[in-house]
Amino acid sequence: MNADSGSRPHLLGLLAGLFLAAGLVLSAMVFTRAWLKISESEAINVTGSARRNVEADLIVWRGSFVVEQTTLLEAQRRLADDRRKVEGFLAQNGFTNAGFSSVAITELQARQVQNEGGEETARQKTVGYRLAQSLELRSANIDGVLAMERATVALLEAGVVFTAASPDFIYTQAGEAKIEMLAEATQDARARAGQIAGQGNRQIARLRSARMGVFQITPLYSSQGSWDGMNDTSSRQKTVTAVVNAAFLLD
Repeated sequence: MNADSGSRPHLLGLLAGLFLAAGLVLSAMVFTRAWLKISESEAINVTGSARRNVEADLIVWRGSFVVEQTTLLEAQRRLADDRRKVEGFLAQNGFTNAGFSSVAITELQARQVQNEGGEETARQKTVGYRLAQSLELRSANIDGVLAMERATVALLEAGVVFTAASPDFIYTQAGEAKIEMLAEATQDARARAGQIAGQGNRQIARLRSARMGVFQITPLYSSQGSWDGMNDTSSRQKTVTAVVNAAFLLD
């Protein structure tokens, strides 16, 4: 029997063992790489956030009314009469601080065909005037404005062609909340950094830098959002979110 054929299996087994040992060492290195990064790093970067549910404290309600008459004078008289009705309606519901816009005037044109010397020509002729005026009401009495909005049918019954837009719900304390919530988000970032640092047997020393992230106001329970931030005015109940990107030095 050849001596080389007997030693070859032994050599292959030795090489296989070496490769297996090298694989185990490599796996251990990969497994501990994250912890080594933490233990050797001088700082850690994390993102913290704060969230709170709020309710709008201001409503902005807008409406408009329009008249159409064959002469400009009659249109102006009719619009003035309708405005008095609108102002009376507002006052009856407890609101006297509405702001009215300037009057928008539109000429109503009609195509008129004339026969001149056997030839028909078409011209545009003014047949009337449309006058429109809008109003804006701002109030902290949200329930009162919403109740009044539901009662605007009274204006239609009085002959006023009145339409109301969807109201805007504003949270006026956003500026104050932003300052408080940025502090809360920074605290959340510190807690997150402490949890991560502890995995590498390190401790948080101090805050090195902090940068405000997105600040947004969204409808309650909504998944809406924007990279540039969002300020929702469509819903009365809202969620305010603040984000901070922070870096902490490690001991």
